[in-house]
Amino acid sequence: MWQIILAAGWPIWPLIFASVIALAIIGERAFALRAGAVAPQNLLPEVQTWLTKGGITKETISRLEQHSVLGQVFASALSTAKSSREVTKEAVEETGRAVAHNLEKYLSTLGTIATVSPLLGLLGTVIGMVELFGAFTSTGHDVAQFARGISVALYNTAAGIVVAVPAMIAYRYYRSKVDGLLVDMEQQAIKLVEIIHGERE
Repeated sequence: MWQIILAAGWPIWPLIFASVIALAIIGERAFALRAGAVAPQNLLPEVQTWLTKGGITKETISRLEQHSVLGQVFASALSTAKSSREVTKEAVEETGRAVAHNLEKYLSTLGTIATVSPLLGLLGTVIGMVELFGAFTSTGHDVAQFARGISVALYNTAAGIVVAVPAMIAYRYYRSKVDGLLVDMEQQAIKLVEIIHGERE
């Protein structure tokens, strides 16, 4: 591997740096976007049981906020339970926007890496081609410099694709997952608002 890095020259280092960041984001989002940690399916029935047994206290709301991302949305609804349906809905929407922002954290960086990596690979290719043509002189050509130019061009092209493809796949996957989680949380939040204001049993 080290020999490949040496053969690829200095243009490979930005791609290595980008790949490390991409792997870190992929790992962090895989942990943060677990369905059980974001929108557990058993939370709404639990909250409904609490409401049936005698209401929600400040301690319960605080515990909900620490429970999960969906718990934060539910806590905002319950904290305005005595207000009108419009006020409760507005509080849920505000919390939902903040939650959506947190769920999408780092995804723009991952998308940027997926887009820029092929361009970094192309930069390495151009630099390799410059070295390649620089090997030709009026007295002949430098075989070692010619071979190095080819190595720099090909290795950087390949590295750019190798970094970009997994990053793009992960970006698309996590974007889709976030959208699905947001729709699920929105539906559950609407049900809770209807339960609070007596529109649903």
